[in-house]
Formats: sequence, structure tokens, C-alpha cells
Amino acid sequence: MTRILFLLSLFFISHLGHASSILIPMDSESQKNHLKAYGITYWVLSKQQKVQWLLNYRGGSFLLPDGEVIRKECQIRGVSFEILSDDQANTILDEISSPSKNQDAVILEKAPKIAVYSPKENQPWDDAVTMALTYAEIPYVTVYDEEVMEDKLALYDWLHLHHEDFTGQYGKFYGAYRATPWYIEGKKEAEKLARKLGYDKVSDEKLAVALKIRNYVIGGGFMFAMCSATDSFDIALAADGVDICEPMFDGDPSDPNYQASLDFDKTFAFTDFVLERSPVKYEFSSIDMTSKRGNVPKEQDYFSLMDFSAKWDAVPTMLCQNHTSLVKGFMGQTTAFERSEIKPTVLVLGENKLNGEARYIHGIKGKGFFTFYGGHDPEDYQHRVGDPKTELELHPTSPGYRLILNNVLFPAARKKKQKT
Repeated sequence: MTRILFLLSLFFISHLGHASSILIPMDSESQKNHLKAYGITYWVLSKQQKVQWLLNYRGGSFLLPDGEVIRKECQIRGVSFEILSDDQANTILDEISSPSKNQDAVILEKAPKIAVYSPKENQPWDDAVTMALTYAEIPYVTVYDEEVMEDKLALYDWLHLHHEDFTGQYGKFYGAYRATPWYIEGKKEAEKLARKLGYDKVSDEKLAVALKIRNYVIGGGFMFAMCSATDSFDIALAADGVDICEPMFDGDPSDPNYQASLDFDKTFAFTDFVLERSPVKYEFSSIDMTSKRGNVPKEQDYFSLMDFSAKWDAVPTMLCQNHTSLVKGFMGQTTAFERSEIKPTVLVLGENKLNGEARYIHGIKGKGFFTFYGGHDPEDYQHRVGDPKTELELHPTSPGYRLILNNVLFPAARKKKQKT
């Protein structure tokens, strides 16, 4: 009997010794394709397996269950990985748990269902997020105004807003592009859709959509927006019940002194901003820093990611995971945000210190979360209408694109109470 117990214990010890995990390192030295690493993590979650996100450990690495299928998938997608014994994995987790380390292990539990708010005719390369999702091989569904108004956002955990204009001013492209076929056709299509949904004006229809999205977030959704979708969304909410559109946009004059009628209590992130009245100026409001960046030359255009406590502020720490704390800047219709016009309840996750602008911000609304990221394309410094798409195969380690994919995985995390 004693011999049998001894042999069983030897077998058990031997089995433990051979048990292993897969570490996907996310530091700059070890990982050759950071972007596809997120896709691997999402793929494992979609197989109903849990993942540990090792915050601030080697650039925000992922600890996966081991398996030959997962190893092969990493090899196929070109993602660097390491095999760890259980003892090695436990040693790493013990180190991370030490109070002296600004690190933590967050459990990712399920693959979030992702929706991208975008016109159906847009190509995937029209938007940095759809390019990131496509390159990382993370599935998503495209939704637009009809789906939003039919309350289909409830089907999704995470929503990205395309570079949309929620104010009904057609992207403020009137000054430069009002005679171009694409602008004329786009305006006709927007008016047709508004009428189909029962609205006389595009501005009224877009406000209704913005209010639906607001309610989605308040109810517990995760919303991510870039470029003009950030400030135009808040402007639409502040202008609820106020006509801020000039006649070329909606056929009648704007309300007199509409600036004084804005309600900043209704917005997510911004307050006390001043709207741009001129219909020919390619700008929505004072929120955007694009025209205020004269002291930021391209070669010095970088923004710094903030440092948070991984154990106490897991949410902003997750959103800032990267293999560098300094990220290359990039322009957009809305490039960055005026710090003085950001609500005090909103966290600044990344800032350009040359002029104090905020590039990357995050907040809570009701039971949900939102993140606003300034700029159009992290690997295209000054993208213009008609420019060719970015080939992410040339930028597989892009720190700017990593911030987008941090947000994609964020809803998968087991929630901890945020202390900040």
C-alpha cells in the first residue's frame, strides 16, 4: 500500500512538472507582432478559456493555457510566445502579486462582442479601428443608424464610433468639398436615411442616435471613439434641443446665440467649450487642438502615457499597456483635446507635454465606460481625404495601434472596483 501511494505521488509530481502555460510577451525585445498577439488572446477567449493579462509585466504580457492548437495558432499568425512550466508561471504570478511591484494579473473571462458604428459603404481601411481589428483577426459587426435606433446595441459589449459627425454638419467638409460628387452624394444619402427613420433633419436624426448610444453606455456598455466622433458626439449631446446648424446643412438658420443654450451637464467628457460658427471652417469647437499646435513640430510630436497603480487602478492601467511609454503623435480632424475643457471626473491617459494637450482620455458614465482617442490613424501622421490606406503588415508593433486593441480586450476583464 505504501509503495502504491509512493508511485502515485511520483506520478502526480511528474505530471505537475510537465504542466505548462504559454506566455505571450509584449515587451519590445521579445514580441515581433504585438497587434496579432491581441488577436490570439481574443481567439483563446472565444474558445471559452480564460487568460491572465499581466499588467506592467514585460509590456503587458498575456498568460494563456498551454495546448498544441494554441502553439500552432501562434506560429501561423507570427506571434512570439514562450512555454512556461507551472512552477515558472507561479513564480511570475507571485512576483507580480508583491506589494512592492506596480503590477497585477487581471483575469480575462470572455471574448467581447464587438460592433463598429460605420456607414455600410465605407471600406475597412477608412477607419483605424477596423484596420486594427481586421489585421489582428478579431471579428466585428458593422452597425449604423438603423441598427442603433432599433436598439440592437444591446447585443454588443463594445462599440466603436467611426469618424462620424453627430452634429448634422456633414463633417464640416462644406468649405473645401461642397462641390465634390462624394460630398453631394453623402449629403443626399444622409437626408434619405433621416427621412426613412422619421426625421426631417439629419441633425435631429443624429442626435437621436447619439442619445441611444449614450443610453447604451449608461446601461453598462463600453464605447470607444476616435477623431471627430469624440467631440461631435459631446457637442450633439450638449446641443440637445438647440439648432446649431447653418442653412446649408439643414435648410434653416441656427438659433440666435446658440452658444449660451448649450447644456454641458449632458456631455460625457467635455465642458465649457465654444462652438465654431463658421460653416466653411473645418473645425467643430474649441475642444480640438489641431490649430493650436504651432509649437509641436512633427519630429517632436509624441505623447506620454500616464502611470497608474496596477493593483488599485486596474482599468486605466489596462488601457495604457504598451512596450513604450512614449507614443508617436498623429493628426486628425480632431487631433487632441484642450485640457481646460475636460471634465474633472475624466482621466487623462496620454498627453503631449509640449503644449499640455490631452490625446487619450477615459471616463465612467452610469454603469459603462468610454474612451476618446484623438487623431485619425496612428501610423499616418497627417491622413488626408483620398490618401492610400495604411498597411499594418508594415507596423506590427505599433504602440499607437496597441492602445486601440487594449480597449478591445478591456470588456473581457473580470471587473474590480476602480479606486481613482
